[in-house]
Amino acid sequence: MLLRRRVGSASVDDLDWEAHRPAVFGAAYRLLGSVAEAEDVVQDVWLRAAAADRSGIADPRAWLVTIGARLAYNVLKSARVRREEYTGPWLPEPLPTGPDAAEQVIVDDSVGTAMLLVMEELTPPERVAFVLHDVFDIPFDQVAGVLGKSPVASRKLASRARARVAAARGEHPTASRAERRRVLTAFRAAAEGGDFERLVGLLHPDAVYIADGGGKTIASRRPITGAERIARLLSRTATHRGDRIAFIEIGGALALATYRDDRILWLDTVEIENGRITTVHRLANPEKLTHL
Repeated sequence: MLLRRRVGSASVDDLDWEAHRPAVFGAAYRLLGSVAEAEDVVQDVWLRAAAADRSGIADPRAWLVTIGARLAYNVLKSARVRREEYTGPWLPEPLPTGPDAAEQVIVDDSVGTAMLLVMEELTPPERVAFVLHDVFDIPFDQVAGVLGKSPVASRKLASRARARVAAARGEHPTASRAERRRVLTAFRAAAEGGDFERLVGLLHPDAVYIADGGGKTIASRRPITGAERIARLLSRTATHRGDRIAFIEIGGALALATYRDDRILWLDTVEIENGRITTVHRLANPEKLTHL
């Protein structure tokens, strides 16, 4: 169904906006790691598309995605400065997925916490080239237009990014859904009970805990390494009476959200290898959790 909306006298009916909106949002989110900023980009794309001369557009999806990528690229360059000024570790804003999610996007590992952190290490041009070409299959001549570079240079940027992403995937294989649910079920029970020994057993000896409080709430400002140290911390932050820990799908993978009086306290996304948790990403910055 075509969405009938207008800005002034401009209509986007002919673009089938609702069909392409998830791709625009998905590209912006992968580039920015922020649901709120991606939504702002989507709104801006819609306004620009409504006002533009769309005659001769052969591929509306690619056209809309590249408009969004150009806007997100500008935000991304300024965001790098904000990241440097951020209090403590930075984690991406979580994207709820699954049948009940507000935003329906193409789900793959590039919307997961771990992969977004890998892409955060790329330069903005590398990230744009990789997302547009490798995730959304945008030709390099169009990628070049977004970056203001030649197609050859854009291809090289994507190649460098692809190598970094492939290396990360090789170092951290993805656990199956069944294994993730089994481990997280045990992790939830141990966390609810503050069971130190059980937590140690679920964690890899060299596990890493990274917390993002953004200076808005109490959270470790440095990564913590080692199963016993992490288990001790998790035991101290065990749930109070009335708190509940619920399963939630984030970035296509099962995660755990801790609630108190229907207010989310923190979100735990984890990486699992051979039945043990290798990384715990705890997002506690309330500004990044309001949409959950």
